[in-house]
Amino acid sequence: MNIHEYQAKDILKRYGVPIPEERHVTKATMAEKAAEEIRAVTGTNKWVVKAQIHAGGRGKGGGVKLASSLMEVTEFANDIIGMTLVTPQTGPVGKLVRSVLVGQNVYYPGDSAVQEFYMSLLLDRVSGRYVLVYSPQGGMDIEAVAENTPEDIFKEIIHPLGLQPFQARKIAFNLGLEGKAFQNMVRFVDSLAKAFLSMDASLLEINPVVKTSDDLILAVDAKVSLDENALFRHFEYNDLRDKDEEDPTEVEASEYNLNFVKLDGNVGCMVNGAGLAMATMDIIKLAGGNPANFLDVGGGANARTVEAGFRIILKDPHVKAILINIFGGIVRCDRVAQGVVDAYKAIGNIRVPVIVRLQGTNAEEGKALIDKSGLKVHSAITLKEASDLVKSVV
Repeated sequence: MNIHEYQAKDILKRYGVPIPEERHVTKATMAEKAAEEIRAVTGTNKWVVKAQIHAGGRGKGGGVKLASSLMEVTEFANDIIGMTLVTPQTGPVGKLVRSVLVGQNVYYPGDSAVQEFYMSLLLDRVSGRYVLVYSPQGGMDIEAVAENTPEDIFKEIIHPLGLQPFQARKIAFNLGLEGKAFQNMVRFVDSLAKAFLSMDASLLEINPVVKTSDDLILAVDAKVSLDENALFRHFEYNDLRDKDEEDPTEVEASEYNLNFVKLDGNVGCMVNGAGLAMATMDIIKLAGGNPANFLDVGGGANARTVEAGFRIILKDPHVKAILINIFGGIVRCDRVAQGVVDAYKAIGNIRVPVIVRLQGTNAEEGKALIDKSGLKVHSAITLKEASDLVKSVV
């Protein structure tokens, strides 16, 4: 589950990670007051106004503005809130900006003492442990750094008991720091690692981490993805979900406990089991089509979940056919078949061919139910039959 920058920073502060003085603002009329509060605490007359969306590259799309007066703070907040921000990560459609983060600007023109670093924590699938990736080249696309100057990318594998003190010192050393800045970076890295492990995040990225002219180390940006499978241990994070930032069909699917991911193809698929879903998408590709979605209805598929799956898939105007591929292990195929028939009748006027492949417990009974229903549903037993039917309609 992705969360906004301001939400991520609120969590990081609880673990002692230093961040600039900031205020979250949902209306442009609130921006000036926020800037005044920041000035009262820091004495600054320089601010930054940042769009809050679940995407990176906001500055490239005009979603980050530097202000040098209260009037500019209000002006920039007014410009950004309500805009559709297009970045390399949003795609051409962009995302509607509903709020901004007004913060202390820690950059001063011509101040060579300010340095930017890159830092992220994520799972290293090779070692099976978490890894801290960092670079002295912050504020840039880390992919470009890895391609052009790979020697500037460093990694520290995190011990199961947490990041060790010698590792934090090694990181500060590799970033070329010394004195007060070195000590502050050691504390920063230690707090960041504890926050990452404690919040059960799948990704924590700070770009940039900034060393100020007075040797403070600050998390100027923050991108956090929380592991949804661990949310049962963090009930306080459930309120951080912003459904406006998610695909509406994926939100609807989650309400029915369906695992759904929208894709850009022309064949909708409904399957029970993630592995079978991946194989089904391969079948669709081999048949000459392209999967329009990943949809796992789980082991408890019934008329309600099948109907919900149908409705969600049919919202995609690019879908030319629907392939339902069910292996009857936990769930009986005849029960799923009856669910398909009931859902088909309940929805009515389904505009695309529906192919149902059933295999496993009561597969023959399930096929008979569909064949005798009188509905425009094609039934199959083998993968070859399903593939041929897909090929005939796409």
